[in-house]
Amino acid sequence: MKLPNRGALIAGVVLTVATAAGIAVGSTGMRHFDPALTGYAIGALMAAFAVGWRFAVWAQRPPSRMYFRRGIELFFRRACGPQHAEKRTAPAMAVPHGAGTLGYALARNFVAQDFIRRRGGYRWIMHLCLSGGCTLAFAITFPLVFGWIHFESFADNAEMYRVAAFGVNVDSFSVHSFKAFMMFNLLNISAILVLAGLAMAGWRRFTDPGERATQSFAEDIVPLLLILAVTATGLALTVSYKFLAGHGHGIWAVVHMVSVVALLLYIPFGKLFHMFQRTCSLCVSRYKKVGAAGPRAHCRRCGGDFASQMHVDDLKTVLDELGFNYRFAGAQGEVHYQDICPACRRGLLALNQGRSIGR
Repeated sequence: MKLPNRGALIAGVVLTVATAAGIAVGSTGMRHFDPALTGYAIGALMAAFAVGWRFAVWAQRPPSRMYFRRGIELFFRRACGPQHAEKRTAPAMAVPHGAGTLGYALARNFVAQDFIRRRGGYRWIMHLCLSGGCTLAFAITFPLVFGWIHFESFADNAEMYRVAAFGVNVDSFSVHSFKAFMMFNLLNISAILVLAGLAMAGWRRFTDPGERATQSFAEDIVPLLLILAVTATGLALTVSYKFLAGHGHGIWAVVHMVSVVALLLYIPFGKLFHMFQRTCSLCVSRYKKVGAAGPRAHCRRCGGDFASQMHVDDLKTVLDELGFNYRFAGAQGEVHYQDICPACRRGLLALNQGRSIGR
C-alpha cells in the first residue's frame, strides 16, 4: 500500500493547530467565542487540514516546487542586465528586491484580476463580483466565528455599541448611525455582489458554446450551486429577522451552517482551490522579471533568442525529475529539446513527419 504523504500530513496538522490556536488566542481564551458558531469553527478546522494537505501535495510537484523555490530565492535577488552579471552571483542581500514585484503582482493579479480582464470584459466583471463578494464575506465571517471581533452594548446605553478586536476596544458607534448600517449589512452587500456574479456565471455556462463543450458538473456547476446555497440561505436569515419577526430563523440557521461547511470542505478538492494555487503566480511574476534581465537562451538550430537561460535550465531539471528524457545526439554533440526555440521545434516536427512518409 502507498504510505500517506508525510509532508502533507504535517502541513495539514500544523495549519489546523495554528487555526485552533488563533481561535483560542484571538477570542481571549474562548471568552468571546460564541458557542452557537461551534459548527462553523469545526468546519473551518477541517477545511484547514484539507487545505494544508492539498497545498503541500500540490507544492511538492516538480513544476510547483521549482517555481516556489525560485520565487523565494529571487525575492532577494536584484534584477539586473547581463552587464551586471557579477551582481547576480553575490550573496542574497537583506533587503528584499522583489517586494515591489510582489506588491504589483498582488494588486494586479489578486485585486484587479488583470489576467481575467485580458480575456474579456464580461468575464472580468463576473469574476470581480464573485471574488470581491466572497472575499468580503470571508473577511467578515471568519473573525466573527473565531471570536476575534465582537460587539457589545454599553452598560448605560443600549443604543451604543462597542467593537472589540482580540479583546481590545477599538471603536464605538450608535445603532442609528450610517456606520452601524454598513457594519450590520456588509454580509448582505457581499451577498448581492456574489448573486450578480453567479447570475453572470450561470448565463455564461448555459449559453456559451465553448463553455458548454468543456465544462463538467463536478468542477464547474457544483461550486456555483454551493456558493448560491450559502448566499441564498444567508439572505434568508436577514429576511427572517428583519421582516418576519424571526419566523423560521432556527431552520435557516442550520441550513446556512451546513451549506457553509459544505463549501469549506469542497474548496480544497474542487475548482475553487485555484484561489490558493494563484499564490504561485506571485513567484512567476518575479521569475519573469529576473529572467528577462538575465542571460538569454539561444536556439541551437537558428541561433535566435527565445527565452531566459534560467527558465530553460529549470525546465530541463523539472523534465528530468518527471522522468522525461528529451536529449538526443546532434551534429555538435548532445542536444536537449529545450535548447531549441518553438518555431524550430515545429519545423523539425514537419521535417521528421516528411521523412517518415519518404519525402
